Amino acid sequence: MDDADLLDEPRAAVERGDWQLALDLLADRPTEATSAEGLELGASAAYGSGDFEAAVSAWEDLHELLLTQGDAPGAARAAAMVAMYLMMDTGLMAPVRGWLARAERLLDEGDEVPADALIAMVRTYERFMCGDMAASRVHSTRAIELGTRLDVQPAVVIGRVAAARIEIFEGRVDEGLDLLDEVGALLMSHQVDPLTTGMMYCELICAAQGLALHDRAIEWTEVMDRWRGDAAIGGINGRCRVHRAELLRVSGTCDEAEEEALAACEELRPWMRREFGWPLAELGNILLRKGDLEGAEQALLEAQAHSWCPQPGLALLRLAQGDTDTAATLIADAIANPLAIPSKERPPFGDLRIAPFLAAQAEIADARSDSVTVRRAADALKAIAETYPSPSLEASASVAAARAALVEGDLDTAIERGTSAISAWADIGAPFETAAARLVVAEAHRMAGNVVGARIELQTAQAAFVAFGAHRSAEQAGRLVAALDDGSTAGHEPERAVAMFRSDGGTRTVSYGDAHTTVRDLQGFRYVERLLAEPGREFHVLDLVAGEQGTTRGSDAVDEGLDQIGDGGAGLPLLDDQAREAYRRRLVDVEEDIEEASRLNDLGRLELAQHDRDYLIAELSGAIGLGGRNRSVGGTSERARTSVTRSIRYALGRLAEHDAGLAAHLEQRVRTGTYCVYADDPLTPVMWET
Repeated sequence: MDDADLLDEPRAAVERGDWQLALDLLADRPTEATSAEGLELGASAAYGSGDFEAAVSAWEDLHELLLTQGDAPGAARAAAMVAMYLMMDTGLMAPVRGWLARAERLLDEGDEVPADALIAMVRTYERFMCGDMAASRVHSTRAIELGTRLDVQPAVVIGRVAAARIEIFEGRVDEGLDLLDEVGALLMSHQVDPLTTGMMYCELICAAQGLALHDRAIEWTEVMDRWRGDAAIGGINGRCRVHRAELLRVSGTCDEAEEEALAACEELRPWMRREFGWPLAELGNILLRKGDLEGAEQALLEAQAHSWCPQPGLALLRLAQGDTDTAATLIADAIANPLAIPSKERPPFGDLRIAPFLAAQAEIADARSDSVTVRRAADALKAIAETYPSPSLEASASVAAARAALVEGDLDTAIERGTSAISAWADIGAPFETAAARLVVAEAHRMAGNVVGARIELQTAQAAFVAFGAHRSAEQAGRLVAALDDGSTAGHEPERAVAMFRSDGGTRTVSYGDAHTTVRDLQGFRYVERLLAEPGREFHVLDLVAGEQGTTRGSDAVDEGLDQIGDGGAGLPLLDDQAREAYRRRLVDVEEDIEEASRLNDLGRLELAQHDRDYLIAELSGAIGLGGRNRSVGGTSERARTSVTRSIRYALGRLAEHDAGLAAHLEQRVRTGTYCVYADDPLTPVMWET
C-alpha cells in the first residue's frame, strides 16, 4: 500500500469532521503523518479537535518541509496559513506580519499562484483589524481578483466580507449590508468550506452587532446555530456562544445569558489568549445587569488583564458601587483613548466603537447631575445614530437626550424623549433597556409632581427587571416606589407571609400560601434552604459547598466534592508546554516587527507591536508561579460557582413541574453567582420555616 493509500482513511475522517479519529489514524501512521499531505491533514484535525497550538505547529512543520524540498509556492502557502490561524485566534498582529513576510519573500518572482490570493486575504484582515481601512480595501480587491482567477474560494469570500464591512464603517451602511446579505446567501448554499463558513458567519454577526442591529444579529446567530450543529470546528462554536450571550443580555434573561457566557468561556479558554477577554467582558456585563457586582468585577478585571477593553462595563460597575467620580473618569478616558487592540469582534475604529461608551457616559453624568457632559454625550450619540441608522442606536440616543433634558430641568422634553425610547426598546425586544428608560421617565414625572405617572412607570420597570433577572435594579425600582408613599404606612412593618421549605429524609416539603408540595430532595434545594434561613445574607459559593459537605471552606474536601459532581479538576494550566514554546517563538517575530517598524518610523505599527510584546511577556510570566510551577485557571472558586448555580437551577426546574408559582417566586428572589442570596421582597416579605 503506497503513502496515498495509507492516508485515505485519515483524509476521509477529516472530510467527515471526525477529528479525533483522524488524529488516531495519523498516529498509527507516523511516516505518512510527517509527509506533506499528512501534516496538512494533521493540522486540520488538530484545529477541529480543539488543539490550536498543534494545528499551528503542523503548518509550521509543513512550511519547513516544503522549503527543504524546494517547493517555494507550497512553503508560501503554508506560511500564509500559519498567519491566518494566528490572526484568527491570537490577535497578535506582529507574528502575523512576520509569517506573511516569509510567504511574500518566497513569491517575489514568477507567476501568481494560489498562495498570492491567500496572502492578500490575510493582509486584508490584518490591516482591517489594525484600523487601516484604505490598505484593507486594496488588499480585499486583490484577494477577490486573485481568488476568482486562481480558484481560491476562501480569498474571494473573505475579501468580499471585508469590503462590505469597510463600506459600513465609511458610512455606506445599506450598501455594506447588501453585500453581506449576498455573502450570507452563498454561505447558506453549503458551497463554501466549513472553516471559511464558520469564520464568515461570525463576521456577519459582528457586523450586525457593531451597528446595534439586534434583529439582524439574531437572524444570523440562528443561522449559525443551525450550521454549527454538525459542522462547527475549532473555536468557532465558542465564538457563536459569545454572540448568543450578547443577544440574550438584551432580549433573553440574565440566567440564560450568564449560562451561555460561562459555556463560551469554558470552550474558548484553550483557544483564545488575548481575545479571551471578549467572553470575559461579556460575562462581566451580564453579571452587572444581574446585580452580582463582585462577580462582574472579577470578570471585567480579568478581561482587562487579557488586554481587552472592559468598558463601558467597568465604569458602570463603579457607578453601581456608588463611586461616581471614578466611573466618570474611567468612561471619559475610554472615549478619549480607545484601546487600540486589533480585533474583528468589535469595530476597529471610529464612532461605532465608542457609541456604547457614550451611552454609559450619559448615564453616569445623569447620576452626577453633570449637565454639560450628559448633553455632550447625547449630542454625540445622536450624530452617530444619524450616520449609522439602526433602531438600537436611535433608542440609545433618545435615552441620552432624555437624561440631558432631565438634568437641564426640561421635564417635558425628558418625558417625550424617554417615552420615545421606551417604545423603541420595547419594539426591539429589549426588556432591561426598556425598564431603564422607564426609570428616567419616572423621575421626570416625579419632578413634575405627577406621582401617579411616576408610580406606574416604576412599578412596570420593577416587574420587567424581576422577569429579566436584574434583581438589584428591581430592588432599586422598589425603593423608588416606596419613596413615593405619602407616609400613611410609615413606621408599620408589612405583614410577613409564612411558608415552609423543610427536608424530611429524602423528600422536601414546600408550602407557600395555599399550595403544598412534596418533592424529592436535591442538592440545589439544600443550597436554597441555607439562603432562606437568612434572607438578605450573601453566602460565598465556597461556604455553601463546604456547608453541604460538612467541611470548611478551603479544605481539600471541597475540591474533592466538586470533582465528584463533575465540574472538573484543579483547573486548566494557563499555558501548556507547547503554548509556552509557541509564545517564545512569537516573541522573536514580534521583536523583528518592532525592529522593522522602528527602521521605517511607522509609529502606529511600532505601538501595536510593543503591545504584542508586552502581552506575550505578561502571559509567559503569569503562567509560571513560585518554584517554576504552572499556574492554572478554572480552579475551586470558579468551579464552585458553576456547580452551585447549576444545582439550584436544576432543583427549581424540578419544583416548577409541581408548583410553577412557587418556583417562579424563588427564581426571582434567589440570586446566584460568586455570592448567593435570597433577597426578600420588602413589600411582601416571607417568613420561611426550614
